[in-house]
Amino acid sequence: MTEAHPRITAESYLELITETVQRVGRDQLPGVRQAADLIATSLDEGGILQAFGSGHSEALAMELAGRAGGLVPSNRIAMRDIVLHGDQPRDVLEDPFLERKPETAHRILESAPLHPADVFVIASNSGINGVVVELALQVKERGHRLIAFTSLDHSAKSASRHPSGKRLSEIADVVLDNGAPYGDAALPLPGGGAVGAVSSVTAAVLAQMIGAEIAQRFVDKGQNPPIYLSANIAGGDEHNQSLEARYVGRIRRTA
Repeated sequence: MTEAHPRITAESYLELITETVQRVGRDQLPGVRQAADLIATSLDEGGILQAFGSGHSEALAMELAGRAGGLVPSNRIAMRDIVLHGDQPRDVLEDPFLERKPETAHRILESAPLHPADVFVIASNSGINGVVVELALQVKERGHRLIAFTSLDHSAKSASRHPSGKRLSEIADVVLDNGAPYGDAALPLPGGGAVGAVSSVTAAVLAQMIGAEIAQRFVDKGQNPPIYLSANIAGGDEHNQSLEARYVGRIRRTA
């Protein structure tokens, strides 16, 4: 008699992701504090946080740059910047393999508003694609500090698609493991494959943990951290615009 496959339900995913978030949060706490130190140091030196993620990992960049409760001195770098702020035609964004091409990373950096003291966060669940690895290599070559968000399990089981053979986790100064399994989704289906992605949820939690650590560092120095208020509360726009004015030309708030 064939054993019944476990039911795939909202409750089963909630149980799995809750346990995973707690485990990842505890295990990655030292790295979270190291990342907060790098970012706080960058801000002290006049830098800002530059955040990049390709594919669904762009959600992590959005979690770090330009949202309520997050740092004002932050900038989200995206693949579409090569069109919006560079000289590439719009149809290059229709290339399904754009993130696998190392040369894309050079175009992204050429169009980015960079300062020597800036610190970078690069997010990629696999950490193997050409643009992510090349971007990491270029960031380090230019002397910037680099924090990586990735799945060490997925990355270890995947060959790099970059000519160097390197993975994102092998380049960064601080590596935060999002705890996602190979393939990201964690609830197996009876006919193969899985549902219930992990990386977006755990990465968002790690990002907010970093934000809390940075804020406390400002408070410890008797300073107000440069944090966004929601634009949908009274006084939010005025507060945010006054802080953004300090970083004119350094941060972009494009869609």
